[in-house]
Amino acid sequence: MTSVDELFKHQKPSLPGNKRKFEVGRDANEIYKSTKLRASDDAKGNGRATVEDEDEGDDDVAGPEAPPDMDDVAPDDDEEGRFFGGGITNGTADILDFMDQQDGAEVQPEKIDSAWVRRLALNFERRISKNAELRAKFPDEPQKFVGSEADLDADIKALSSLAEHPELYEEFVKLGCVESLVGLLSHENTDIAIDAIEIISELTDEDVEAEQAQWDALVNAMLEADLLNLLIQNFSRLDEESESDRGGVYHALSVLENLASQIDISEKIALKTSMLPWLLGRLKAWETPVGQNKQYAAEILAILLQSSPANRKRLTELDGVDILLQLLSAYRKKDPEKGTEEEEYVANVFDCLTCVVDEAEGKRKFVEAEGVELCLIMLRQGMMSKPRALRLLDHSLAGARGGEVCESLIEAAGLKTVFGMFMKKQDNQTLEHLLGIFSAMLRCLSAKSAGRIRTLAKFVEKDYEKIARLSKLRRDYVSKVGAVDQEIKVERSNLDPEERASRESEWFSRRLDAGLYCLQTIDVILAWLVAEDDGAGERIRSLLAQTDESLKSVRATLKEQLDSMSDEGEAESQTKEMLETLVQFL
Repeated sequence: MTSVDELFKHQKPSLPGNKRKFEVGRDANEIYKSTKLRASDDAKGNGRATVEDEDEGDDDVAGPEAPPDMDDVAPDDDEEGRFFGGGITNGTADILDFMDQQDGAEVQPEKIDSAWVRRLALNFERRISKNAELRAKFPDEPQKFVGSEADLDADIKALSSLAEHPELYEEFVKLGCVESLVGLLSHENTDIAIDAIEIISELTDEDVEAEQAQWDALVNAMLEADLLNLLIQNFSRLDEESESDRGGVYHALSVLENLASQIDISEKIALKTSMLPWLLGRLKAWETPVGQNKQYAAEILAILLQSSPANRKRLTELDGVDILLQLLSAYRKKDPEKGTEEEEYVANVFDCLTCVVDEAEGKRKFVEAEGVELCLIMLRQGMMSKPRALRLLDHSLAGARGGEVCESLIEAAGLKTVFGMFMKKQDNQTLEHLLGIFSAMLRCLSAKSAGRIRTLAKFVEKDYEKIARLSKLRRDYVSKVGAVDQEIKVERSNLDPEERASRESEWFSRRLDAGLYCLQTIDVILAWLVAEDDGAGERIRSLLAQTDESLKSVRATLKEQLDSMSDEGEAESQTKEMLETLVQFL
């Protein structure tokens, strides 16, 4: 609590709107009466009471002793009560009482509703108009409009409250404020533009608990106000050497991430704007160490490519495959430091390429840019890049259009590399990709071609050791998947048909985790080998017989895979046709 001395130092008390906080405690009278002054002190001359510890059991009244010859003075003579009335005037006491009442009063929270958002919008529009007016009137005298700019800055930041009330988004759109907010991205003061970008990022963030209709209303209004092109313009004018501008670029990338969650908007970003060229250019910009914005740009590019085949095709048209491979080539023999932005950046660039090579045109560009050769170098010499290069190679070979990549792999002496890895102990993820590569090569390489013959020769060399390794892996996966199947069987028996239907996706996921995909891929490889080579077929039958199995077991696996497939898409239809052929042969 403020001391009595301090109260006398101020002739005017603080106003309630600017008041200080007082601790809840005893009033001034109680504090004053609990002190005992030294007898040698002169109350008038000293102007300050010196506090002494009270002696226990002292029943004397606190305060200075009355001077000689004043015992007969009546109490009424002390009109103000300055010494025995608490040390403050009646007027000061009234003010203190009033301030205590104000401190104790409960502050009613502001009601957030349509009326509130209308007031917010009106004030926001007034700030914009005032600032524009002063800027137009005094273009060469910034001191005359800087105040209005500060007010506008505060009102922009106040809009962040809307993120906590997405139910008001549609009302905010109806008031026309979205167009005004987006328009601020072209403001002459980049700090104002950056504030507007940050607020847009907050309002569209996935953590905002908005219903889809509310989010759509807000975002559609922003897109109609040309948000995307204005963001790109800001990328061009912001200087990332400046910390504030660097933050602006980050928030602009955050807006793109929020919008790219919808496929139609993602395609609009990639196909209708110059965003992809800017992202590629940002990735090519040299910097060491790799900064947050460069890493974020790689992440945004990966998000755009994952969501749409059209976006992937557009990137190939921009020579994106060659650019991305050049960026990765720096990590042939070195690794980024762990836990840094650079490590995440490299992972994102790999993700971008992995998406692109799923498309036929992406595979062709990948071969032309010597992507297969780069992946093989990383498999032989890389560390952090090794598993990602294997995954990239697996995706590039997959599908009916992977034949050209398979031929490139063989010509680059890749068979020795991938089969050598297969014969060593590997984790499940690595085995999954290696099996995918073998399956793709047997499927895509044309019959009687030199590449196919060389691939088959790898399986039969050294007394069929690769086939023996496949058989051992198959036994392991049969055991793991079988154990999960038994658990699911017990669970299924205790559920009604409706509950079983609701659990099917969960059960399928558990079977995949146990190794169902690897088991199915191994059986596809074995089926191809039985069809292609008599000697391999005999060895496969012999190895299956060791566990009381036969080719019927392989056939059952393929049949199950067939039954779970649909006819949607060209790739799905071609895979189904291949499996039907293998099942008939077995």
